[in-house]
Amino acid sequence: MSLDTLQQFHWSAMTPEFIILGVSALLTLLDLFMPKNQDRRVLGWIGIVAIIAATVSVLSLVGGPVRSILDDSFRLDSFAMGFKLLLLVGAGLVMLLAVSYPAKDGLEEYRGEFYYLFLSALLGGMIMTSSGDLITLFIGLELLTVSSYILAGIRKYHLESNESAMKYVINGGISTAITLFGMSYIYGLTGSTNLVKIATSLTQVADGQQAYLLTLAFLMVFVGLAFKLGAAPFHMWAPDVYQGAPTPVTAFLSVVSKTAGFVIVLRILLTVFLAAASVEGPEKPILIQMQDYLALIAGVTMIIGNVVALKQSNIKRMFAYSSIAHAGYILVALTTLNSNIFYSIWFYLLAYLLMNMGAFAIIQVVTEKSGSAKIADFAGLYRRSPVLAVVMGILLVSLAGFPGTAGFIGKLNIFIGAFAGQTPHYVLASVMIATTVVSYFYYFGVMTQMFFRPASDDSKFKIPAGILIVLWVAVVGSILFGVMPNFALDFMQNNLNNLSDFFS
Repeated sequence: MSLDTLQQFHWSAMTPEFIILGVSALLTLLDLFMPKNQDRRVLGWIGIVAIIAATVSVLSLVGGPVRSILDDSFRLDSFAMGFKLLLLVGAGLVMLLAVSYPAKDGLEEYRGEFYYLFLSALLGGMIMTSSGDLITLFIGLELLTVSSYILAGIRKYHLESNESAMKYVINGGISTAITLFGMSYIYGLTGSTNLVKIATSLTQVADGQQAYLLTLAFLMVFVGLAFKLGAAPFHMWAPDVYQGAPTPVTAFLSVVSKTAGFVIVLRILLTVFLAAASVEGPEKPILIQMQDYLALIAGVTMIIGNVVALKQSNIKRMFAYSSIAHAGYILVALTTLNSNIFYSIWFYLLAYLLMNMGAFAIIQVVTEKSGSAKIADFAGLYRRSPVLAVVMGILLVSLAGFPGTAGFIGKLNIFIGAFAGQTPHYVLASVMIATTVVSYFYYFGVMTQMFFRPASDDSKFKIPAGILIVLWVAVVGSILFGVMPNFALDFMQNNLNNLSDFFS
């Protein structure tokens, strides 16, 4: 490729990625040359400024034309911009948790590494949102996951952190191999790694053997990515990793990493397999043919996530199973394939981001004060800190899906969408309602501890500034988008309404 050709590309489409990449490299150098006894929190604040700058850059690109560079391997379309905003907002809130997190168990030596590894993981997720090619998708995925492995075990002298990192690496390596094997089938059948070219090639199936191989490729890709989502029965790594990782990393895995996981699922499944003709012909693509399989995974994920969460005594493990259950709710939207699938998933991930980030902020404060992560440690929180208790109550109500909260609107959109597709999914909608009711028991169990159980310790909480910002954003967003969801919906309608460019 000549220099003239490179200069003709619209590199401004990658401005947000360049900002995160440049600051990540800068933090690496600053950490290397800073005195060892100097507080590394300043690196975290620089990272927050970078995330804000990248967010402003994305907003400046919203509403513009679709831009494609590097032989269509990087695409800036409505889908990419919408999900980049989610990743950046979630990353900013995680970074605020990180600068408020005390350095201990070996993190004293590696606090600087945390910030630029986190920005590297964020960069991987952002690359995935704009990838129009299997290779760039995989590179973004690996940049995200490899950084996540290190972040999960960054507390060098903490046994649970070491265990979580080991389990994460093993399960993640297996899922990556399965995903890559499925991608190799797709490339072998089409001779291309470009998603649009693959979709065009697969609109006609030559014979039953090719249809069989495509179905096998679909299963391997989805199973491999289901590990990333924490979907049952591929979820066993999640509780241990959530429990052992530092709380900011747990929040990152729960929100930012899960959002990136759904990004790659949507990019591959909807671009490739919604166009890939099955053995029954182009009128019934493979993704439509496999709807029953997706529905089974979604149903099992909702059931296992909510039922097993009932028995948890550790708050981080409980939220791990809660995260699994929420992945099941989002898979319902993917299964039904209604016309509002992008909007339903985007809004739900926005609501989930706000609810979970606020909850993990409070979990971080309480667990650092008590020295453990037991649900019983929340006993009497209302007497020790009424603000934390009330905020946690609002966020738990939103997670449970009560009216007047963003969580309710998110679930309502998905529930209505279950009847809006070509085939109404009555059983799946019923499972969604039943498991949502089950979730009330463990969410309200935490509220019972906070408001109706005596406190074993009457000492008050000191809330860092970063935690206060996260709580303010989480509560205001959860209530605002629950009472007036049109703020978010109008933004999508006015600025992200050209989602048809996703397939072109």
